[in-house]
Amino acid sequence: MATSMPVKLDEQQLGWMAADRARQLAETSGNILAIAESARQLAVLARKAGWHDQALSIALTAADDPGLKEAGRNGAAERGLLIQSAAYTVARRGDRDGMRELTDEAAAIAKNLGGAPLLRGHAGGFSLITVQLHRISAEDHAGHPLAALTAARSISLNELPSLERRSRGLGDIALALERLGRRRECVRTLLAAEHYAPQEAHARPAVKSLISSLLVSGPASPELRGLATRSAVLA
Repeated sequence: MATSMPVKLDEQQLGWMAADRARQLAETSGNILAIAESARQLAVLARKAGWHDQALSIALTAADDPGLKEAGRNGAAERGLLIQSAAYTVARRGDRDGMRELTDEAAAIAKNLGGAPLLRGHAGGFSLITVQLHRISAEDHAGHPLAALTAARSISLNELPSLERRSRGLGDIALALERLGRRRECVRTLLAAEHYAPQEAHARPAVKSLISSLLVSGPASPELRGLATRSAVLA
């Protein structure tokens, strides 16, 4: 949990310190789920640092640990989260086919596990709908915002396991809309994300960067300027 906060806020140095301690404690305890989750967080940090090969290796190596198969349904869910992380890393490299292959693999795991989210304390949980939520951002980062919006239309935000996830999903949709030049829809979607979870919307680096871009790329409506003020984004 301590690692997830600096990861969310893009505080790399604090994130690495917390992740290293989490890894050490997990390995000392011998808890395979904790070991795998600490590896997933390390993979996220490596991806954010631009070390895509290392991030991919960390995630897939952890996903292949035989101990996860022995951990039953939770082990399968953690493996799905790791594969999902690997898919996102591949998307960052612009590999659409690789991203879709890995995302489909994660979706197959989720389908076999049924509908209820598992491991809610790990990245907000794992289920078929959270995989589809991940697909929105992955398609966008792979350079296909239209595919991201298609993925978004296949889910209901009300089915997501938390308000934070709903806000994050809307933030990802807003990013795709901005890439397509649909400025008004983008701003409306950002305001909806803020409505669900204000702190998530105001603190997420990707959303703050998007708001900043909107302020300088065209006329700023009062709604956009208000959102920028609440998010501490300077015009």
